[in-house]
Amino acid sequence: MTETAAHVLSAKNLVKTYDEGAQAIHVLRDVSLHVERGEMVAIVGASGSGKSTLLHSLGLLDEPTSGEVFVDGASAKGLSETQRSRLRNRSLGFVYQFHHLLPEFSALDNVAMPLIVRRENRNKAREAARAVLDQVGLSAREHHFPGQLSGGERQRVALARALVTHPACVLADEPTGNLDRYTAESMFELLVRVNKEFGTAFAIVTHDPALALLAHRQLYMDKGCLVDTEA
Repeated sequence: MTETAAHVLSAKNLVKTYDEGAQAIHVLRDVSLHVERGEMVAIVGASGSGKSTLLHSLGLLDEPTSGEVFVDGASAKGLSETQRSRLRNRSLGFVYQFHHLLPEFSALDNVAMPLIVRRENRNKAREAARAVLDQVGLSAREHHFPGQLSGGERQRVALARALVTHPACVLADEPTGNLDRYTAESMFELLVRVNKEFGTAFAIVTHDPALALLAHRQLYMDKGCLVDTEA
């Protein structure tokens, strides 16, 4: 089954339920959404409303109890974990609140890693990584290790790593949640610039209303249900 080409990411009727003893915990309740090419969508809501669970389902990191996710037009339903991993690596990028950089690798090699995992030529992977580091303003820091970088620089490296594969959509989970206000604002500006200049679609989970307002649309999670403010 395929989805419209205008949608780089979409979900239909997602349900996620956990069993706690005799009680069923409903985390996602019949959630449907789409992200169009070049669109920036913010997903906001209270802690525990299901935002991160939704993002993990969209990113093929967690399988919903029922429903269907489409990535760049391709359905993830029924795929093996290996197939899901390949689709994820080919079409999606990820940025988290905590950068999850590999401490033993330089910024350059951290950014190149998704291409190296694809078994692409190491030198070509580093060339691509160098170009993206330049785009996020870190070309002078490519040989530095994560421990030698500031919090804002580490998040920029994480963004570069998400972009190096030219994904259809970047999923960001609280990308500024661990940054001070000034650094967070710089990160906001960078996300918007990348979206405008390169047409990269973003689905961003955030508690920050300033970041949410920069998005083209804001979606609100409430007790596992999703509300589109444009609806």
